[in-house]
This record gives sequence, C-alpha cells and structure tokens, in this order.
Amino acid sequence: MSVPRRLFCSTLLLAAGLLAGCARNVAPPPPPSPMPKDAPKPADQGAKPAGGQKLRFAGMVFQEDQFFRLVLFGMRDAAKKAGVELLEGNSNNKPEKEIELINTYVSQKVDAILISPLSPKGSLAALKLARDKGITVIAHNTPIEGDTHQAYIECSAEDLGAQTGAAAVEYIKAKLGGKANIAIVAFDSQVPEQSKARTKGFVDQVSKLPGVKVVAHQDAWLPDMGLKKVTDMLTANPSINLVWAANEGGTIGAVMAVKGAGKAGKVAVFGTDSCQQLLDFLQAPDNILQAITSQKPVEVGRMAVEAALKVKNGEKVEKTTSMKGVLLDRAKPETVKEFAAQFKQWTQGG
Repeated sequence: MSVPRRLFCSTLLLAAGLLAGCARNVAPPPPPSPMPKDAPKPADQGAKPAGGQKLRFAGMVFQEDQFFRLVLFGMRDAAKKAGVELLEGNSNNKPEKEIELINTYVSQKVDAILISPLSPKGSLAALKLARDKGITVIAHNTPIEGDTHQAYIECSAEDLGAQTGAAAVEYIKAKLGGKANIAIVAFDSQVPEQSKARTKGFVDQVSKLPGVKVVAHQDAWLPDMGLKKVTDMLTANPSINLVWAANEGGTIGAVMAVKGAGKAGKVAVFGTDSCQQLLDFLQAPDNILQAITSQKPVEVGRMAVEAALKVKNGEKVEKTTSMKGVLLDRAKPETVKEFAAQFKQWTQGG
C-alpha cells in the first residue's frame, strides 16, 4: 500500500526537527585535558617487547668479587634507565651451577641472558637452547665459542697485561738496574684463555729487557691462594724481586705475602683489576704495590644491557667490543686519587 505524498513529507519534516532538537540539546565533548609536564613518557614505563610486557634480562657472573659487583652495578644502572627488569645470578665458579642457572632463566622465559661464562665451551649447549627459544645472548668478560652470542663486551685481556708490563719495564729500568727475577701469579686453571692472554701481554713487554727472567709461575686467583702461593715462591726463590698477578685476588694475595715475608722495599708487586683494597695498597707508604691495570666493569655491565636492547629493537650491534684498561701507577698519584674518587661513587651506588 502506498503512503500519501502529504503524509510522507510531514513525517520527514517531523523527523528532521527531532534530530535537530537532539543535536542542539547534546553538549559538545570537552577538549582533552592537557598532559601534565611531569607525566612519564612511554619509554619511562619500561622497554617492552612486541607482546607489550616489560623486558626481563638475566645478568650472570661466575664469582663474588669487586669486579663482578661493579659489572652488576653497571647492568642495574642501564636496566633501570631503560625500564628493564634485571635478574641476577652467580655460578660461584661451578660449571654445573652455570648450566642450571641458564636453564632456569630459559624456563622463566627471560628476554636476554647477559653472561660471563667460566669457559667458552662449558655451557654451549644450554646457551644454544636459549637462542633456539628466542632469548638474546650477550657475553661479557669471557667469550663464547662460535656464534651463540649476538655480542661480546670486554676489556682486552692482552692489553691489561701489556699496560702493567710497560709500567714494570719503566720500574725495572729506574729501580732495579734493568734486571729482574719475576714470579707470575695467574689463573690458568680457572679461565685459561683470559689468564694466558693477560700473561702474554705482560711477558711480551718485560721480555724487551734482556736482564729479565720469569723464574716462577703459579695459579692463584683468590687472596688466600695468592698469599700461600707467593709466600711459597718467595721462600723457594729468594732472588725474586718482582711479582706480577693476573687478577684482583692474586694481586691482593701477592701484596700480603710480600708484606708478611718482611720484603717490603725488596720485592715490588704489579697486578691487575681494581678494588678498594688494591687502591689502598697502591697509596700505602709500604711501597709494595707499584701499579695495576683496572678494567672498566661498570661500563662493561652497562654496554651488555645496551647491546641486548639493540638486538631486541632490531638495531645493528657490534659483534665484539673491546675496551682498553686504565693504568693506575704509584708514580702518578693524581691519577690514582681521581680513580679512587670515581670508584667510591660506584661502590656507594652514586
């Protein structure tokens, strides 16, 4: 049945009037509130993967010493700034514990593992599994064999030995008439690749002097081990007049051994790494510790986190980043004081 034209037009006019009335009676939406000046930006809410959840990284070290405490400090600092949750693990020099930690982090579905492995091969299978699960692997301090890791951050091991060796050469020429019988304290049985590279750097330098001989070589990477081994070497080789140690613990033990043997002023110690105790030894009036070459642990930790973030963001990352160490020489006290002040800020969380 057709609708009469007059009725149809009236109906349209009525509908239009009702709509216009509704439009006049509905208030326009208020303008959006301005963003407060101190409101957090999206980046401040934490770096997030594609799924939108906060990124979680696992930072792994293999022992509790000042070097690794500062590496973790650097990781925490970078993770906090990026809004990344950081889990921390220590294998305590146990290969089986290292593998267990990696497997735990894989099961927890972390986004990245930042690891200083005990050896390049020891945890290879576990780390390959992590990569297969889509977890980013960043190595620091000790490399990983093959292409399992996406980036490696280090202070050059050979350079650490070479810088201290060059300082020892100057000392031998100035104080010992160009001749020295040297005892070496390494950690070949703990991390052989790293220990041997540091030792090579040192020996290559001191060997430039024809009057230099390496007369003893022992392994000791903890202070108590270093104390015993160096004491034994000094007893067995009374002609030793210089000791070089390849890491923090060995250097501490060497200084304590020389002091305990009553040979301050007769035996000089050169070493590697830095901690508050070594900085104190370097400034002590007993004149035993002459120089150390420090790594840059805070920077290593920060760069490991930054490398993982780049991988997650699809950015290009350098496969290997190798930094030079920092020589701290008793002959340059101002440099030592400046470093000690910076070190205090790091260790106090500043």
